[in-house]
Amino acid sequence: MLISPAFAQAAGDAAQPGLFQSMMPLVLIFGVFYFLLIRPQQKKQKMHREMLGSIRRGDRIVTGGGILGVVTKVVGDGELMVQIADGVKVRVDRGLVASVVSKPEPADKADEKSDEEADDIPDADIIEETSAPDAEKADKAEKTEKKVAKKGGLKKLLKD
Repeated sequence: MLISPAFAQAAGDAAQPGLFQSMMPLVLIFGVFYFLLIRPQQKKQKMHREMLGSIRRGDRIVTGGGILGVVTKVVGDGELMVQIADGVKVRVDRGLVASVVSKPEPADKADEKSDEEADDIPDADIIEETSAPDAEKADKAEKTEKKVAKKGGLKKLLKD
């Protein structure tokens, strides 16, 4: 043998890392994962649960499959009746709603807003007649709205 047994053994003076030192990297890695991955995901899930709980009739939603629609009826805790086109209603599981696009204003706020708008309407004698180019633009916009109304369906929903 070329190496004597005395040199092959580990030195007796070398300090072995303690339990605390060997576990410290694992604790740090878990801490980083918690703050960068786990905690933000929990917040996102909580917000989604709150959004699902607050869905009501009249809300415009997007399902998990990408279908846009308006909630016409809340059937129960787990189901919604959604109108996806004129005369086309489907039942959707509440958990499959990806997002709420828009919410209608509550009735009491809408009443207050309409009262404020009524105060802002100028008197009839102050209103001036529109010029010819403005009237042409209004006619063109009205024709476009009629075309969209004839097509109906999803385009009408997207326009709103």
